[in-house]
Amino acid sequence: MKKLLLLLIILTVTPLFSQVKEDKSENGNKGKMYIIWGWNRGNYSDSDIHFKGENYDFTLYDVKAKDKVNAFTFRDYANPGRITIPQTNYRIGYFFHENYTVSIGVDHMKYVMRNYQTVKIDGEINVGTQFDGVYNNDDILLTHSFLTFEHTDGLNYINLEVNRFDKLNKLLNFKSKDVEINITEGIGAGILYPKTNTKLLGKERYDDFNVAGYGISAKVGLNLTFFKYFFLQSDFKIGYINMDNIRTTANKSDSASQNFTFYEKTIMIGTRFRLGK
Repeated sequence: MKKLLLLLIILTVTPLFSQVKEDKSENGNKGKMYIIWGWNRGNYSDSDIHFKGENYDFTLYDVKAKDKVNAFTFRDYANPGRITIPQTNYRIGYFFHENYTVSIGVDHMKYVMRNYQTVKIDGEINVGTQFDGVYNNDDILLTHSFLTFEHTDGLNYINLEVNRFDKLNKLLNFKSKDVEINITEGIGAGILYPKTNTKLLGKERYDDFNVAGYGISAKVGLNLTFFKYFFLQSDFKIGYINMDNIRTTANKSDSASQNFTFYEKTIMIGTRFRLGK
């Protein structure tokens, strides 16, 4: 229901503000750039994960996963040198029109398969372990000795977005020269470049970056701008991720694939500025 509501909001707010006139004054948005930095929480749908390699080929069904939130410390959340420790978002954008922006950025989410859940399994394993056998819609407990599977450094969604940006002060009868209330909505697409932490069937742990697939997304957000240059923004984003080339071991013949939807909530800080005159 949350995802359907978000899509409804995105589909309805754009026509609602489509008549906003362009501000061609020096205080207008067109020609400005902006930079955003912030943090996120993520929710993921259940997904089927297919593993294949030498002497094994099997699928786990309806696997549950969660995000990974680090306890708040100044060292982890405010130190650029430790940028990948929390779940972070960062992007840079440009107003090519008073009400439209294009931007590129990274949604550094984290995805952790929940261990000790029981799922269905189909396929065959013949690698000389206790898990060898032929499976046909059987139950299996996902212990650490069977599988560890995490995109924790991270589930990196590198994406290009086009967004609409509308000032609501007049509509809300909010009279302030120093504070702007804005709504933004848009769509995005990009690649997934995860660093997947995997330990599969007793094989050596593998953890390296890899271009694994693609994603698409849509979002709606609220932006509060102060003194025309600084802002706080919160976005609600839904999307679809398809990764058909996940590396699981040092052997290139071993791989995994999965697809799922995600729901992301963010809180971010940023600055808006004009280059040159």
